[in-house]
Parts: sequence; structure tokens; C-alpha cells
Amino acid sequence: MRIDKFLNTTNITKRRAIAEDMCKSNIVMINDKVAKCAKEVKIGDIISLNFINRTDRYEVLAIPTTKNVPKNQSHEYIKKIEG
Repeated sequence: MRIDKFLNTTNITKRRAIAEDMCKSNIVMINDKVAKCAKEVKIGDIISLNFINRTDRYEVLAIPTTKNVPKNQSHEYIKKIEG
């Protein structure tokens, strides 16, 4: 699954267009490498979102097979890494 679609499907971003803009602005990284919108996400990847004042990191646990995932089921697909 593409990184922009993954961010939207797992409720990390509200819309896919926001995820695309984040990728174009070099905010999104996969395994410490800048990710373009079409970069494929795999199980075990570490996604980093580098904001001005903080960095959010997520581990990919599973790839969704549906278009939308309910917010209360997001923990089945991603795990937020603290620190």
C-alpha cells in the first residue's frame, strides 16, 4: 500500500491530500529515508513524521485491506513508538 494511502487509511492523517502534501514537503520518512507519495509500506517499517516541534514515530503492524479503518481499530495496524 502507498504511504499516502496508508497514512489516511490508518487515521494518522484526516485526508489523503494532507498525506500527499506531507510527503512532498519531506515530512514523512520510512526507515529514516525520505518517502515519496508512492513509496510502498511493508510490515515492520518505521514511519516518522518530522514536524517543527516534535517527531511522531509509528511501527507498521499490518497492512489494511479495506479503504477505511475505524479509529478504535487503528492499533491493529500501527503502534506509536514513544521517545
